[in-house]
Amino acid sequence: MHIGLVGLGKMGANMRERIRRAGIEVTGFDRNPDVTDVDSLDALVEALPAGQRVVWVMVPSGPITDGVIRDLADRLTEGDVVVDGGNSYYQDDVPHAELLAAKGIGFVDAGVSGGVWGLDVGYGLMVGGAPEHVEKLMPVFDALRPEGAREDGFVHAGTVGAGHFAKMVHNGIEYGLMQAYAEGYELLAAKDLVTDVQGTMRAWTKGTVVRSWLLELLVRALQQDPGLAEIDDWVEDSGEGRWTVDEAIDLAVPAPVISAALFARFASRQGESPAMKAVAALRQQFGGHAVKPAGTGAPVTSTTPVPDAAVPPSA
Repeated sequence: MHIGLVGLGKMGANMRERIRRAGIEVTGFDRNPDVTDVDSLDALVEALPAGQRVVWVMVPSGPITDGVIRDLADRLTEGDVVVDGGNSYYQDDVPHAELLAAKGIGFVDAGVSGGVWGLDVGYGLMVGGAPEHVEKLMPVFDALRPEGAREDGFVHAGTVGAGHFAKMVHNGIEYGLMQAYAEGYELLAAKDLVTDVQGTMRAWTKGTVVRSWLLELLVRALQQDPGLAEIDDWVEDSGEGRWTVDEAIDLAVPAPVISAALFARFASRQGESPAMKAVAALRQQFGGHAVKPAGTGAPVTSTTPVPDAAVPPSA
């Protein structure tokens, strides 16, 4: 088997290597001349066997993925299959499938989890598409997934869009798990009673009900940088957490943990929190509670009386 791979970033390059280790030929294309196998998308298509080409797209979601799929639609022929393995929004999948189907080209959406560790331990795969297209790609999926039972690292989740929808929910859950571990870490670090925070969390990695790979990664980070002094508290979001919350709202599914985890990331980007300033001001207004003047850190208790207009009416 011989496939093409468009996008050789951190994940794409490792996926190319893992597929090659399984004995499958891979021709990769990337705009970075230091990593690409061919110098153009045309050259990649020409390198693959006509009528049975498989091209895996591993580029950033949105306009870049849209452009690559349009370019492939102009170059591939009937019987070929395109896989979108990026973190695309699932509602983009049907238009992509329809564009390709008009020319007899198949489409599969693949949610891929594993990050930079996938090269050695394998990738969790969630795919959507027609059974015949998924079956055609099974040698590639088997090469990428972790060792062991296929069902433990691969699922044909449903029709087109199901793979990216499943990956979206997976990432939403990831948001919640990461936030819970982070809050637990902060609680441990805030209490003088616990003198070995990293050791405590490491002790949770075997046998406890909260053990997980994410916990192991947090312990690893604390071993490398005790106190996490070398990194800032700014946390970006890839977009999938937002999409998950949007879907929860549309489907009337309560998702308070995932929602709170997403909003916590927004809060991390504020040098000063306007919302918390408003809360402080309100506490001062209704109760005369102490506030800290901006830039001083010194608590000051207001003695200003509450204006008459703000006094609630008597019962």
